Amino acid sequence: MPLHLCVFFFRTLRWLQAFNAPASRLKKSCRGVKSKCLSFTHLPNGVVCLVSALSFHGLTTQLPHEVWIAIERGTWTPVSTGTKLRVFHFSGESMTAGIEVHSVEGVRVQVYSVPKTIADCFKFRNKVGLDVAIEALREGWRLRRFTMDELWSYAKVCRVSNVMHTYLEMLL
Repeated sequence: MPLHLCVFFFRTLRWLQAFNAPASRLKKSCRGVKSKCLSFTHLPNGVVCLVSALSFHGLTTQLPHEVWIAIERGTWTPVSTGTKLRVFHFSGESMTAGIEVHSVEGVRVQVYSVPKTIADCFKFRNKVGLDVAIEALREGWRLRRFTMDELWSYAKVCRVSNVMHTYLEMLL
């Protein structure tokens, strides 16, 4: 059975937060914001990754204008008719490690976990931006969304432990 990949943008909520709207207005708008769901029938193992995953977990101020997804290396790259896709090809353990399955509006969505997403941001720091990776690291640590051991294990899986070592020392 193919995976239905659900892509959602809370643009209204982010816009209200950017202009420091009152909390009562934010709560009302949260109910009214509809998610934008797409069904990719030819994408059985797609996983929401990088900036889209950071946005899902609430660890970034970035608003992705395209959906960042990871697929297995050697797999056919999907063509989207409505939403812009940014496809990354992962292989081996870096593709399968840290996948969480969430249900969003009754749709099964695969998203990388917080520590795996941060490690991936450091791996693709030239595409994502080092400032985004550091912001996610600081925000995730501040909110206690991961332990140092979890992050270090995913840094080894993504082969960025040497790169992340300096930034992890900064947190401690």
